[in-house]
Amino acid sequence: MFDWLYLLQAAFLGIVEGLTEFLPVSSTGHLIVAADLVNFTDSTSDTFVVAIQAGAIFAVCWYYKQRIYRILKGLFSDSVQQRLALNTLIGFMPAAVVGVLVSDLLKEYLFNPVAVGLALVIGGFIILLVERYQERHQIQSRVKEMDEMTYLDAFKVGIAQCFAMIPGTSRSGATIIGGLMFGLSRKAATEFSFFLAIPTIFGATVWDLWQARDVMVSSNIPGLLVGTAVSFFSALMVVHWLIRFVSRHDFRVFGWYRIVFGGVILLTWIMGVVQW
Repeated sequence: MFDWLYLLQAAFLGIVEGLTEFLPVSSTGHLIVAADLVNFTDSTSDTFVVAIQAGAIFAVCWYYKQRIYRILKGLFSDSVQQRLALNTLIGFMPAAVVGVLVSDLLKEYLFNPVAVGLALVIGGFIILLVERYQERHQIQSRVKEMDEMTYLDAFKVGIAQCFAMIPGTSRSGATIIGGLMFGLSRKAATEFSFFLAIPTIFGATVWDLWQARDVMVSSNIPGLLVGTAVSFFSALMVVHWLIRFVSRHDFRVFGWYRIVFGGVILLTWIMGVVQW
C-alpha cells in the first residue's frame, strides 16, 4: 500500500528540484530547506535529494536531444562535436575527483539549512560583485559560443564547479558565473553549464545510490520515481525559459533572491523562530 504523504512530499521536492536546478540559486540548498520544512528527514533523505536531480538532467538531455545526437554521431568524425564531448569530460573531472574525496564530509557537516543560508548569502554577493565588475569595465566576451571553448576554458569551469559541492552554493551559479569571469559569454556559459550537468549529476546520483544501497529499501522506490518524474517536467520548463532569459538579462535578480532567501533562513534561526 502506498504512503500517500510520502509521495506528496516527494512530488513537492521534485517541483523544487526542477525549478531550481539550472538557476543560480542552489537546488540542493532549496531541497535541504524544503525537506526540513515538510519533515522529510529520514535516513535516506540526503540520498533522495541528490537522486531526484537525475530528473532535471533527463530534461536537459531531452531539450538538447538533437545536439546530443550530433555529438554521438560525430564523435569519431566531426572535430566540433569531438571538442564539445572532450570539453564536457574535462570540465567534469575536477568535481568527480573532489566529490569522491569529500562528499561524506560535506554531507555530515554542511547538509543543514543554516550552512545553506550562509552559502546562499555569500553566493548572492559574489553574483552581484561579478555583474557589477562586468558592467563597470564593459568586459567583452572572449568566447561567444560554447563550441569555441578551449580545453583550458573547460578545465577552469570544472574547477569552479567544485565549489558547488558546498550546499547553497549552486552548481549552475558556480559554472555560469565562473564562465563569465573566464571570458565566456552569458549564452556560452549557460549552455556549457547545462552540458556539464549531465555527467556531473548522473555521476553524483549513481554514486549516492550506491553508497546508500544498504539503507534504501523498496518502499523508497515509488517516492524516487515520483520525485524524478516531477523534477523532469518542471526542469524542462526552466531550461527553455532560462535560455531566453540570459539573452536579455543579467543575473542580479538571482543574486538578490539568494541574499533575501538566505537571510530569512539565518534570521529565523538566530531569532529561534524555526529550529533548523
